[in-house]
Amino acid sequence: MEITRIASKPSVKGPADWFTGQVRIDPLFDANEARRGASATVTFEPGARTAWHTHPLGQTLIIVSGLGWVQRQGGPVEEVRPGDVVWFAPHEKHWHGASSTNGMSHIAIQENLDGKVVDWLEHVSDAQYQR
Repeated sequence: MEITRIASKPSVKGPADWFTGQVRIDPLFDANEARRGASATVTFEPGARTAWHTHPLGQTLIIVSGLGWVQRQGGPVEEVRPGDVVWFAPHEKHWHGASSTNGMSHIAIQENLDGKVVDWLEHVSDAQYQR
């Protein structure tokens, strides 16, 4: 058994290469020899969002607070609220973040494949974000 205590890992600012706007990442757990999964709570201020990206083994988001938007390539922008669970399939190009007027936090869970959990792509343009 392993217990990771809250705030045992420092918060980090979301890197500008991966995010637009103010984003805070609070790591929850990392992959190890017995666990492929890694997880973090990600908090987006209004208007903040990820860049387009994919995950080799997919990604699950659990919305915990606020109002957010998610989109997969070619699909509509979808509104998400606390309690919603979003699954992106392996290699599905997508982005997620806060709405333009409200912040949003989610727990992100993704699995490690050959040392990689994400492939970051181009930023979401303001036109794409505003639909």
